Amino acid sequence: MNTSATTAQPLPPATPEIPDDLPPHRLSLVVPMYNEAENVAPLLERVHQSLDGYPWPWEIVLVDDGSSDATPAELRRGAAERGPHVRVVELLRNFKQTAAMQAGIDAARGDVVVTMDGDLQNDPVDIPRMVGRLLREDLDLVAGWRKNRQDGLLLRKIPSRIANRLIARMTGVRLKDYGCSLKVFRGTAIKNVKLYGEMHRFIPAWLATVTTPQRIAQEVVNHHPRVFGESKYGISRTFRVVLDLLFVYFFMRYRTRPGHFFGGIGIAIGTLGGLILAYLMSLKLVLGEDIGTRPLLFGGFFLVIAGVQMVTSGVLAELLTRVLFESGAAQAYLVRPTETLAADEGWHEPA
Repeated sequence: MNTSATTAQPLPPATPEIPDDLPPHRLSLVVPMYNEAENVAPLLERVHQSLDGYPWPWEIVLVDDGSSDATPAELRRGAAERGPHVRVVELLRNFKQTAAMQAGIDAARGDVVVTMDGDLQNDPVDIPRMVGRLLREDLDLVAGWRKNRQDGLLLRKIPSRIANRLIARMTGVRLKDYGCSLKVFRGTAIKNVKLYGEMHRFIPAWLATVTTPQRIAQEVVNHHPRVFGESKYGISRTFRVVLDLLFVYFFMRYRTRPGHFFGGIGIAIGTLGGLILAYLMSLKLVLGEDIGTRPLLFGGFFLVIAGVQMVTSGVLAELLTRVLFESGAAQAYLVRPTETLAADEGWHEPA
């Protein structure tokens, strides 16, 4: 098992604020976990403290992302002790957080889907309040904002602030905390977004491809220091975020028309190369100058060829896009077979 990563104090007592006017719904809580054996029992205890008085049926979907410690055994033990509303999805190997989150969302049966981390830094006590806002204001997403984030300043807070501003500027979805895993979704919205790669960091941006940013809001949530286990993230993820952001920018604007992106670049550089060659041709034909050894000649030919290649890439991208939209997509994870529950089975019913 992991050793304790910090000397932080245990969580304060759970005092959930459950709105009285929650419309009827079913709630699914999705929690991906990787090597979090020591956090399983405290997490389940905290969730039940926060949701035992919930007025509508709920379930929790715990996804083991191929852990190499005792996390799977702890998850199965917790499910056996708590009842069928605690469901366990075990991936065959470590597919990373995005695939684990997608597996949990696919398994979720609720009208409202909540995602959160399994390290106890997110607090389930915030869930009823966030669900209330989602349903009352007819939103598709309420994202958590860790206003008092309990992480290191240099390696976690500063890079996250820079990334949040950059993501908001490039995607048009104005949130102050993209990295908070505690999010509340309308089920019909999040199930129209397929997650793969490292897309979990940009779920609000991806959601904006199927809904409007006006239906996305943020809510201040609690954030606690880690008590058990070790963080799975480091400063290296900053570089992955930059690469992912470029992909998100391309995907949001050119998903259905990649030929415009590649073709536009190809026409621009091809035109520049053509102008260079036309200039050199005029020097040769009009002034009789020798252009065979000029570096500009090679540069012009290179730009023209590169322009043709970019236009060709655009055509191929358009063909691949048509294939994507006309065929089903393969899943980004593999799951161990489990017993299938009926739609009305395995819910935690209100007392």
